Order: sequence, then C-alpha cells, then structure tokens
Amino acid sequence: MTIRKAVIPAAGLGTRFLPATKSTPKEMLPVVDKPAIQYVVEEAVAAGLEDVLMITGRSKRTLADHFDSVPELESALEAKGDEKRLAEVRHSSDLANVHFVRQGQPKGLGHAVLCARHHVGDEPFAVLLGDDLIDERDPILPTMIELQQRTGGSVVALLEVDPEQVHLYGCAAVEPLEGDEDQVRITGLVEKPDPADAPSNLAVIGRYVLNPAVFAVLDETAPGRGGEIQLTDALATLADMPAEQGGGVYGVVFRGRRYDTGDRLDYLKAVVRIASDRPDLGPDLRAWLTEYVKTLP
Repeated sequence: MTIRKAVIPAAGLGTRFLPATKSTPKEMLPVVDKPAIQYVVEEAVAAGLEDVLMITGRSKRTLADHFDSVPELESALEAKGDEKRLAEVRHSSDLANVHFVRQGQPKGLGHAVLCARHHVGDEPFAVLLGDDLIDERDPILPTMIELQQRTGGSVVALLEVDPEQVHLYGCAAVEPLEGDEDQVRITGLVEKPDPADAPSNLAVIGRYVLNPAVFAVLDETAPGRGGEIQLTDALATLADMPAEQGGGVYGVVFRGRRYDTGDRLDYLKAVVRIASDRPDLGPDLRAWLTEYVKTLP
C-alpha cells in the first residue's frame, strides 16, 4: 500500500526553552529563517508525503497560522515588488495538505500517535519528530518507506551513539538483514536503558514508518517510563508479533547529517551548522566564526 500520510507530534510544552516558549511553540523557534517545524514538513513532502497531520496542544495556534495563507502580508509584498519574500511566504502555505488534531493531555509519544488513528485509518504512515532535523542532502525516509513496503512491518531510524549516551534514547537489539549492513531486523527495544543494560549502541531517533497495527497495540499499552504511553513499548510488542498481524520491526541506520534541536546548546549548534552551509550566509558566517574563535580565552 502506498504511504501517503505523515504524522508530526507537536504537543510538547517546550520547557527547556522557557521563557521563549511561554507563548511561542518550540516548533516555531527559528532555525536561521524558517521555523523548525517547516523543515520537518518539507522533509515529509520531499518523500512524497503531502498529507500531514500535526498533533498539537494548547497555545499551538501559530502552527496552523504558519501553514495558512496571509492575504494582507502577501498583498503588501506584492505591492512592493518583493517577489523573493512573497514566494517564501506562499511556499509554507502551499507546501502540503496540513491537518491538526489536539492531544488534550500530554500522555507521551505513544498517546500522540494514537490520536492520529482516525485520520490515518488502516494504512501505513510515517511519524516525524520535530526535535530531529534531517539534512535534505541525506534523506532517510525514502529508504524507510521502501523497507516498510518490502517487509510489511514497521521501520525505525537508528543512530550509532556513544554507549554512555544510550540512556537518553530508546535502544535496539538487532540482527542483520541480508544484502545491506545498514538495514536490520529489531529483536528488542528498551526505552532509556542504563548503559550497562543496553542491548547495543543503536538509538532510535525521530523517524518512524509504521504499520497501522500499532494503533491496536497502543490501545493495550500501559503507561511506562515517566508514567507516559511509550511508542517504544508498543514497537517492542510489534517486534514479537507475526507478520500476518502487522508485526515485525526493522531499522535503517542513519549515517547522514542530523541536527538536534531538543535542547538549547544543540539548537544553537544546529543554527550555526545550517547557516554555515548556506551559500547566501555561509561564506561570511564562516569567516566571522574563524576570527571570533581566535578571540576566545
């Protein structure tokens, strides 16, 4: 079945970025000159997923505003003859068919995915987390979609991390798939394990392509770590289920450029790295950074 839909959970409170996120959703914080959420939607669209559902919460109205048209602004830019900025403004509103549903209460990522059930229906779908920005030059979703269509199961993106950092992630036990060293079958998943108990150093990052069987499993998944319904726990159950019931979980190891916007320092690093690679900003920024670093004690 062709995968057409993407789900983007965006109901978090963004407490790491307070007070900036007191009235502004963390997903709307700018990464250079676009909000973080736009990079994620652009990634989904580039993979052929133009039906996008955002799972939102309170004080997230500006997300809908950003992907809506703004006739007054467009008219002002058109009157000034500013075609470049007019095209940029229209790009976000024409990007995809974006829908919104409220999560209500922040009960975890698994619950957020469950909120997409009626919109997704009985078809496989992608989940993209806004804290992970994947460089457009290193797409992973097309490979994940192909693997899902080939196996019929669910697929997660994996990243090799320092073993001392596995406690920050869901961690996968894996066995190789024939023909590609970066594609694996997942035999077990543990949410934020102690390093001594981790089955590997392969961490689950924020890209998933899921069989719709995940919804029935999430219905039966009890709150886990942190008192929240964990998507990792549901995937661990799917990994043990037979293929004819929608079971089987696979992984694609990501080796490209990824920008973590989940905390303040990593967010700043992401802005600098992305800006440094841009042809309009990069040369001047890199030159300034070179000179600035020399002045540091």
